[in-house]
Amino acid sequence: MADSTQMFLLLGATLATFVWGRLRYDLVALAALLAAVGLGLVPAEGAFAGFGHPAVITVAAVLVLSRGFERSGLVDLIAEQALRVGDRIMLQTLVLSGTVLVLSGIMNNVGALALMLPVALRLAREHDSPPSLLLMPLAFGSLLGGLTTLIGTPPNIIISAYRRTLTGEGFGMFDFFPVGASVALAGLVVIVLAGRYLVPQRAGQASMDAMFDTAHYLVELRVPEDGKAVGWSLRDLHQAVEEPIPVLAVVRAERRHPGHTFFGALQAHDILLVEAGPEEMALLEDKAGLAVGAEAKQEAEQETEVAEKTGHADRDGEEGGAGEDEQDEKGGKRDKGHGRGKAATDTAGLQLVEAVVRNDSMMQGRTVGQLRLLNQFGLHLVAVARDGGRLRQRLRDIRFRAGDVLLLQGGEGDIGESLTTLGCLPLASRDLALGQPRRLLLSVAIFSAAIVAMMLDWLPAAVALSGAALASLMAGVLTLREAYQAIDGPVIVLLGAMIPVGQALETSGGAALIAETLLALGGDWPVALTLSGLFALGLLLSNVINNAAAALLMAPIAASLAAGFEASVDPFLMAVAVSASCAFLTPIGHQSNTLVMGPGGYRFGDYWRLGLPLSLAVMAVAIPLILIVWPP
Repeated sequence: MADSTQMFLLLGATLATFVWGRLRYDLVALAALLAAVGLGLVPAEGAFAGFGHPAVITVAAVLVLSRGFERSGLVDLIAEQALRVGDRIMLQTLVLSGTVLVLSGIMNNVGALALMLPVALRLAREHDSPPSLLLMPLAFGSLLGGLTTLIGTPPNIIISAYRRTLTGEGFGMFDFFPVGASVALAGLVVIVLAGRYLVPQRAGQASMDAMFDTAHYLVELRVPEDGKAVGWSLRDLHQAVEEPIPVLAVVRAERRHPGHTFFGALQAHDILLVEAGPEEMALLEDKAGLAVGAEAKQEAEQETEVAEKTGHADRDGEEGGAGEDEQDEKGGKRDKGHGRGKAATDTAGLQLVEAVVRNDSMMQGRTVGQLRLLNQFGLHLVAVARDGGRLRQRLRDIRFRAGDVLLLQGGEGDIGESLTTLGCLPLASRDLALGQPRRLLLSVAIFSAAIVAMMLDWLPAAVALSGAALASLMAGVLTLREAYQAIDGPVIVLLGAMIPVGQALETSGGAALIAETLLALGGDWPVALTLSGLFALGLLLSNVINNAAAALLMAPIAASLAAGFEASVDPFLMAVAVSASCAFLTPIGHQSNTLVMGPGGYRFGDYWRLGLPLSLAVMAVAIPLILIVWPP
């Protein structure tokens, strides 16, 4: 009894911290694991056994294979067809959501969304329609598609592995299909028919040449030491560019001077806060010599200061201590270490790109200076949008969050690799290749061989999919670096840490106690009603914490309920698998929801409007089908 009480207190604190959201979920899970070890709920010698669990290995392998699909040129083939659907919103929603639904069954659902998100934005731009009407249905479609197969979503993998520990046999690749496909189809009908009426319209965000109206961004421009604008007044600046571009403020020596009261002469290193778009920025760079990316000077000062403190100051001491520079073939400067750095300070060969910060991005909670965004990655931060609107504070002071939309400028050759390393999903660029053709047929063949091995029970899922991931690397479908970047570190840590905690819920008697309480309250209820209650609990939990964590916590409760009813465990586990993947009510329940929040201009309270009827429809279809396909 004491152990179960401690377990409940630990789980309560863990869930509260998950919901609080100030700490990353992988850190919360690791803290919960270490606390469980300290309380004696998890044996110290088995504390990290979860990291070798088949579910963890399977998820990692699926992420690598999904990245192979992303790099194979699949997005180009899909975009070519999707852009032919015309200007009817319902038809666009059907094609986009249906496509991502199918893709999510064979690859990670976040990866599927990453493929289709730029396509949806381009479709919205070309037809001058609000992207908000397409992006939420797209995110929900990616969640529904994950229900259809074993590898579609981590909860399915977790539930299959848990069933193996109970019965000696896990769920197969397509055991989820009868229920999952029916639920996904019903959900797709709700999305297509009700989406245009229930999803909020955020008009005008896809009508410009770029996916967003970049004229609405607040831009920071720097006056270089040899810039033409040195000694000019703001009136001289306006006359030179022949455009009344509003200068909102001039920042000098950390002091901000409002533009309408600034009558002095511009000096080197002054920072101008300007409301401008790409055309205006080009004019200011060309005719006034202003430099995009005011954070450059700050980064340079920070790096020089660090070098001086450590006694390794650069001999030249210029532009942030990047070291000696070489001249590249085009005559621009190139950093020896990374091939980036100063190349980005030359306006030739640069392009603007919009990107959204992913949930697993290294940028979260950090500033431009801490990331050394310019010197390390060759990127200028031009603007940041959050919750559907631009941020008007100094760019150097912004701490990035998941879902932020960034307007970045960088070199054409390096920008794609830089965004991948940072954990950003590119949304819009005329020249940025989102899918690089790389042996599509080979990647499909390797994946198919793994599926056949799983279906014929030649190999367990973890072994078959890991072998396929290794074969993809050996065949050159993707590089080793891309493979490691594809593995979502926070999710792996979450799974590895929470698996022992979920097992402790069972071994401490906590799961049995919860099941006994539920049975005492509704022992005379039919199994269908109890199953509905379990489904509702899993659905609510998945909307406030990571869906993998929800599945790990709900699985032992489901098994204890099945034992209490002296029924088969399969329908209870299947109810947990489906409910854990149906996080339609909030933007924090799943990464797919978070990724579309910024580009779609959604607010926290927008999701439940479509998410609630979708959740009810999913539940109404899932419970009868589970009882038919997996009788108790």
